[in-house]
This record gives sequence, structure tokens and C-alpha cells, in this order.
Amino acid sequence: MLDLATLHDAIAAAVPDRPSLLWGARTRTWRETADRTRRLAGVLHAHGLGRRHDAPDPWRSPHDHLGLYLHNGPEYLEGLVGAHKARVAPFNINYRYVDEELVQLCTDARPAALLFHARFAATLARVLPKLDTRPLLLQVADGSGADLLPDALDYEQALADAAPITLDASPGDLQILYTGGTTGLPKGVLWRIGDLIAGPLALVRRDGTPVEELDEAVERAVRSTARVLVAPPMMHGAGTWSALGAWCGGAPVVLPDRVDGLDADDLLDTAERHAVTRIPLVGDAFARPLLAALKARPRGLPALRTLLNSAAGLGADVRAELAALLPHVRVVDVLGSSESGFAVTRVGDAPFVPSPGTWVLSADRTRRLSPGEDETGWLATGGRLPLGYLGDPARTAATFPVVAGRRVVVAGDRARLCADGTVEVLGREATTINTGGEKVFAEEVEGVLRAVPGVADALVVGRPSERWGTEIVAVLRAGAEPGDAALRDACAARLARYKIPKAFVRTDAGLRLPNGKADYAAARALVDRITFG
Repeated sequence: MLDLATLHDAIAAAVPDRPSLLWGARTRTWRETADRTRRLAGVLHAHGLGRRHDAPDPWRSPHDHLGLYLHNGPEYLEGLVGAHKARVAPFNINYRYVDEELVQLCTDARPAALLFHARFAATLARVLPKLDTRPLLLQVADGSGADLLPDALDYEQALADAAPITLDASPGDLQILYTGGTTGLPKGVLWRIGDLIAGPLALVRRDGTPVEELDEAVERAVRSTARVLVAPPMMHGAGTWSALGAWCGGAPVVLPDRVDGLDADDLLDTAERHAVTRIPLVGDAFARPLLAALKARPRGLPALRTLLNSAAGLGADVRAELAALLPHVRVVDVLGSSESGFAVTRVGDAPFVPSPGTWVLSADRTRRLSPGEDETGWLATGGRLPLGYLGDPARTAATFPVVAGRRVVVAGDRARLCADGTVEVLGREATTINTGGEKVFAEEVEGVLRAVPGVADALVVGRPSERWGTEIVAVLRAGAEPGDAALRDACAARLARYKIPKAFVRTDAGLRLPNGKADYAAARALVDRITFG
């Protein structure tokens, strides 16, 4: 297996003057990025941080931890790679969290150091006294005008003063990815970096086998002509994996000018200016604004080869319109999780195809289903998997069971295995609604509603019902969407009667989290306010 620190330095030695990062007027070469990440490693090492011991259990970490509390930018990638060069485990911090959420996360993650944008200094000043220990603070100037926190180091000055180092890293060194918390409190997923590179970061050959030798990986990087535009926040897996996957393949990471939100025109102009070859998307929340911008001001984007969607659903109508506007571009959907990587994939309107190592398990999770068995089961992925959840042996055992002698991850997606070997993905168990004894997968109903002309976005939740126990309610973005009767008719054409929402609620508020995933908590709160006053 490969490790990130060694691979990054080797690529930098092979292509020192090629760009590794492009952002606005900034261009960082591989030589510059290697030096900066080694200097960050020097800062962390000089403060006594690193790998302490071997972990006796899969839910324990042997490292000190570096929290990344940042918007997208050079410092985020430098933090990820620099931590590995010091044998420190980096982890992501959601910059949308309020004080108590940050306290909970940091209590769980135990950061020995925090790398943060200055605009978050005031929040940290309130949070830090509530932690058991005070971490090393590295503050990144961001034009916000915030003063340096007491005891904090200015990031640029700290790098300038540091001696660059790269320690003897290991493919077994950890990277921690905190889940979004959409199905409970955020959980720290412990990935060995070697498994991450060969799995979600997709350093693989055409036949899907991982690249294990450093010389081969560097040779591939030297030949690469890819350029990857990363708009999803790197505080979530979709952004981090897109960016690190690009670097592991020798491709420069391109950032849109705006990194604190989605500006579709900025994103497309950046893609055109830098001849980007791949753009990751996060569902309709990203794709629909891009469609609107393409229609308003068409761009040919001749270098673009792939739109890679993950982490949230992409409507069939959206895929079709993208294909019509950009006929030379493949629209690829991948579905997975922080714990599994990519479990199933589809291109265009084709069905989902299981990735190597993906099974559909029986409903009781005891056996692998065969094609065509008419049973609603569970997506399960084997092969390159995380070790478990930080500090949580019970959830580790529940999520990573052994089935037929093989360790797999069952992240919570319900599915059916079709007779032809393709997979029908039904949705997350956490969003399943039991109404009148029938199970309704919210994502199935949402997909139908979002395909109705005039519906910008839709989420489906349950609310208490005397007749049904729980009844289906759809929350729609306000706008020019059709009336309730037309929506019911559209649903009736594609769904069983019990799946049709009993009520439709309109809102002009967003229905998505910053990473593009569904904000079910906000939708439920809106429905509760209307239902219960």
C-alpha cells in the first residue's frame, strides 16, 4: 500500500514546476506545495505531535489529531498532507456548527492542534475554555480582520520559521472523516490512508485493481493531463476525496474564486478558464444552479470530460438536461458513504452497477442475495474499509459485521439486487417512513417530485397521523411549482397510492446543508411548526 506523505513528495520531485493548485490569481507548484506541507509537518513535530503508539483496538487512534476548521483553500489541502508528513491524523470540522456542536465534536476528536480561518476565531474563543485541554492553534489570515487569538500562531509566520521535515510515514497511518451527523451525532470514521488511496481516492488501474507501487503511481502522475475543479466543501468527504484523489493522481486542484458558497457562474467560468477535465457535484443542489447558468450563458467547456456526482441524488431530468447541453461529457453517479467509499455507480440513465466488492445482503444481514431474489436488502461493501468509529466499539461492531466470513460495511442504504445484476437503490433506512404498516423510502418519493416541471427541490418526511400512525408530507421549495392536485397526479403516475404525500408544504428557505445533502431536520421542524403550531 501507499501512504500520502511519501506519494506527495515523490510526485513533487517528478514534476516540481507543474501547478498543484490554482485559485484565482494564485498558482502553487508541486515544489512549493511540498515545501509548505513539510514545513507544517515541522511545526507540528516541533510541538511534540505525531504518532504515539500502536492502537490495540480498531476504534482507537494511535495519533495526535489535527482539526481542520477552514473553508476550501490551499491551507485545507496543506493541512491534510502536512499532518501525514508529521504522522498526525487530520480530521474535518464543519464550519457551520454552533458552539455546543463544536464542543461535542472536539470532545470526541480530542484535537492536539487546530488549523482555522481567522473568521472562526471568535467562535473558538468561546469553545476552547470548555475543552479539557487547549490545543496548538494555527490561525490563517483570511481578510476578515480578526485578531490573532491568545497563544495562537500566525500560520504563514509559523511556516516561515519552521524547518521542513517528512517523517517515515506508513500506509497504516490514519485519516479521520467525521460524518455529517444526518443520522445522529457525527462519528469519526478511522481510515488507514493506504486503504483510502486504493479505495475512495481511486488510485486504481483501468481494471479496478489498486496501484500499490510508488514508481507506477509517480509514472501515472507524470502522464496525467487531468484538472479537477473542487467546489464541494472539503469539510465533507465529497470535497476532501475529490481534492486528494486529484493530487494522488498528479492532477492540479482548481478552486472557484468563491469558496464560502456556490456561485454557478463563477464555477463554470473557472472551469472554462483553467480547462478543467472533471467537476464533482453534490446532487441537485449543485447541478440545478449549474444548469440554469449554462442555459443563461452557454459554455462549450471542451476540456471537460466528467461530471461526477456523489453524496446526494441527481434527478433524471437534471441528468438528461446536462447530457443535452454538454453532449461530450459523461455524467456519472456514485453512491456510497463516509464508511464505504463508492458502493454503486451509474453512467447517464443506466441502472446502478455494484462496484467491485459490493454485495446486497438479506434483510436480516446474514447472507448475500443472488441476482433476482425479490427481497429488500442492504448495500454492503467489502475490501478496502475503515477500521471503525473513533472511540465507539458498539457502533463499530454494528456497522462492520462479518458476513460469510468477510468483513463488510453496512452503512444503512436499502437496495434490491435485480436479475441482471444491477442494483435498485431505495434509500437510507434512517429516512424510511412507516405509514399504515407500509415502508416508504423518502428518496424514492423525492425523486418523483423533483422530476415534476416547476419543482426546484423537495424533501419528504413523516408526521403523526391518527389514521396511519405516520403520514407522508412533502416539503417543497417555494416558486412556480404546480398545485397540490397536479403534484398528487404526478406521484400517482409513478408511485403506489400509499407513497403519495398527504400534504405539500412550501418554503422559501433552503432544503440543503452546505455539502448539498438533504436537511431533514429543517424540513421536519417546518412541518412540526405547521402541524403543532
